[in-house]
Amino acid sequence: MALLDWTCRQLCEHLASRAPGRRRIAMRLGCLACLFLLLAMSCVLAQAQAPGAAERQVKAAYLYKFAGFVEWPEGSFERPDSPLLIGVAGDTALADQLELSVAGHSVNGRAVQVKKVRRGEPLAGLHVLYLGGQDKAPLQEMLAASRGLALLTVSDSDEVHAMGSMINFVVTDDRVRFDVALKPVAQAHIRISARMLLAAYRVQTGGA
Repeated sequence: MALLDWTCRQLCEHLASRAPGRRRIAMRLGCLACLFLLLAMSCVLAQAQAPGAAERQVKAAYLYKFAGFVEWPEGSFERPDSPLLIGVAGDTALADQLELSVAGHSVNGRAVQVKKVRRGEPLAGLHVLYLGGQDKAPLQEMLAASRGLALLTVSDSDEVHAMGSMINFVVTDDRVRFDVALKPVAQAHIRISARMLLAAYRVQTGGA
């Protein structure tokens, strides 16, 4: 799958470099949508062997990719070289997988770090927060604590999404996809690239 991802990137860059103006922009949008599609395809290819592990791998890859298509407001990073911090709550296995996925990688020139977040811990300093399989009460507490912060919240439960998470993983046709709710994104003063919205399964204009 990594080879397909690399091949798609190389082909897209080559074609885009030769295309003029608007055509170049359109081609880049299409290529980026292709990269998100490759992530979804990887779930199908791996699930036949280890469904749980495969789903974690795809979700970890998405969490890393999301960060590259989000703009945080000024002041979200203490220093120009501050790392981008992804918090994971309620899913230790996914946090471990994410650490493996981001090792040696960066987002827009920033190193990526993973933090396991526990109930009651402060969320300030995080840039992305994944809310995994926990009881309803701690999830509500974390979502409430995230309000007012420039923090991209990601869940894998429709119930949590209805409570106000910005992105929610869904499994459809044996593929991991994602929904986006724009209202909580705007309230956090975060900007999600249109290229990422094009790759979403559903984009909701409402939200909590």
